[in-house]
Amino acid sequence: MCGIIGFTGRSQAKDILVEGLTRMEYRGYDSAGVALEVAGADGEARLDVIRRVGKVAGLASELEGYKDESTCGIGHTRWATHGRPSTANAHPHTSCDGRIAVVHNGIVENFAELREELQDRGHEFKSDTDTEVFAHLIEEAYGCEGDLMAAVREAVSQVAGAYGLAAVCADEPGTIAVARKDSPIIIGMGEMGAYVASDVIALIDATRDVVVLADDQFAKLTPEGIECTDSEGRAIQPEVTHVDWDLDMAEKGGYPDFMLKEIHEQPRVVRDTLVGRMSANGELDIDELGLSLQELNDIDRVYVIACGTSYHAGLVAKNVIEGWARIPCEVEAASEFRYRDPIITPSTLVVAVSQSGETADTLAAIRDARIKGAKVFGITNVVGSPVARESDGVIYTKANKEIAVASTKSFIGQIVSLMLLALLLAQVKYRLSTKTARMLFRELGDTAEQIQRILDESSDSIHEAAEAVAPAHSALFVGRGMGAAIAYEGALKLKEVSYLHAEAYAAGEMKHGPIALIEPGFPVIAVATKSPTYDKVVSNLMECRARGAVVVTVATEGDEEIKKIADHVIYIPQVRDCFSPITASVPLQLLAREAALLRGCDVDQPRNLAKSVTVE
Repeated sequence: MCGIIGFTGRSQAKDILVEGLTRMEYRGYDSAGVALEVAGADGEARLDVIRRVGKVAGLASELEGYKDESTCGIGHTRWATHGRPSTANAHPHTSCDGRIAVVHNGIVENFAELREELQDRGHEFKSDTDTEVFAHLIEEAYGCEGDLMAAVREAVSQVAGAYGLAAVCADEPGTIAVARKDSPIIIGMGEMGAYVASDVIALIDATRDVVVLADDQFAKLTPEGIECTDSEGRAIQPEVTHVDWDLDMAEKGGYPDFMLKEIHEQPRVVRDTLVGRMSANGELDIDELGLSLQELNDIDRVYVIACGTSYHAGLVAKNVIEGWARIPCEVEAASEFRYRDPIITPSTLVVAVSQSGETADTLAAIRDARIKGAKVFGITNVVGSPVARESDGVIYTKANKEIAVASTKSFIGQIVSLMLLALLLAQVKYRLSTKTARMLFRELGDTAEQIQRILDESSDSIHEAAEAVAPAHSALFVGRGMGAAIAYEGALKLKEVSYLHAEAYAAGEMKHGPIALIEPGFPVIAVATKSPTYDKVVSNLMECRARGAVVVTVATEGDEEIKKIADHVIYIPQVRDCFSPITASVPLQLLAREAALLRGCDVDQPRNLAKSVTVE
């Protein structure tokens, strides 16, 4: 959540900042602002702070008439945590004298205490945010140190919480001070100067060689270069990462919105995630494993920890890990995992699933698991992300950049990656023969073509179903077995992008309460693919239909009987039941998007949501 950008160099900063914020707007779009370093009429430098509630386009419009040729500045696009969206709460925040400005991604857990102490010492606060304490702490420290980097180090030493932070000071023209703890910070040097951002997407035009700052690392950016230091101010040599993907991956490519583009990229995600993973002799090949085969063979319990959509991918993983590898598997909400006392031993494997690799709850959970002795394996889309760095091994989902806030292609990549892990555990445990593992791997790869068929052939039936769902006030998603896991994800997608209330239940739970919701016209969306529980699902749907529900089903091609009880049928190719979550989720993604458009919603940037949740 929240995107920060900074530039200092030999080019106009305003345009660079606005472009960077536009590219990172998926991280937050409640408000946006910039602080630009300018020279006053008397030659003394000052900071101009321009802020605007709403999306970055509003800020860009306000800056169109800004004539100063500033070559140093910082910017921010916000997802509100402390303080409602307003101009006063928008970043950058400034010191009392207005000569220091700060942008921040993260959370200050002890901000109330710090704010009270600062007010007692005479500081006046102009916002309700936690971030503003940084501006005042740096101001105090600068008065003693006379050095911006030293002042930032002193300020953050007093803060409990998470921060990706950039600060400028009118008394040190051309300098940007940067700090990082538990929130992403990327820095890079281009031909025109030095850059800092929350995401590499903001730097891709300037440089392909970037540094991902680690926790408790700092950087000083000037037009001449970048100096990285540790918390004591000692110089360090950071690791440089080369970015090999193109900006085109983050553009719509002719689609009306990013969500549809990313849904259509899912066949490629399946292929890319699987390429090179099966050796000629039929064994899984995961170079990033980080665990020996003996360590894997010793695993006797698996926890999958995740949040939101990633949690639903974990529900799918539970079925295949237990079914193929015969290892007990539990799926836990990462936000709850660390606050109880789970049974963890050195033979426990904790699988952390996070699209961004920076989800605060998930990071906290894996750190707790490591302390207790567990092996940790990451499933993420971002190379070099905190989840990847703090895990013993990792599988990258190969989804590339996902811009729409609602996760689609990353979800498919997570399922495929988790299935690879399940196959690996099954092979190590000798639960599956090489022949069977090779067959399952091949069928897993075939889902790429099957997704493409759904995308090519199902638009009419999805639009008709969406027209039936969109006018409703609430909807119910049901399924059994694998279908239940996808029902949960389908309900979440509909809520996220259409703002239509939806719940999901295992279909067998209908008579234990949810059926009381059913009245004439109430939409029930069911995953009713051919499976061992198909007849049970049909029976549950007949109960709904008898009470006047509008029934929408995702069903297997060739199933004509389902038409007798369903008002709308969306057909998908027949697959083995364990792979049905991959194919069945696609029409539910499209259904949610279509319903959202019919309701006039922004499918790429749903209200109140941000792409990455980097605070608890």
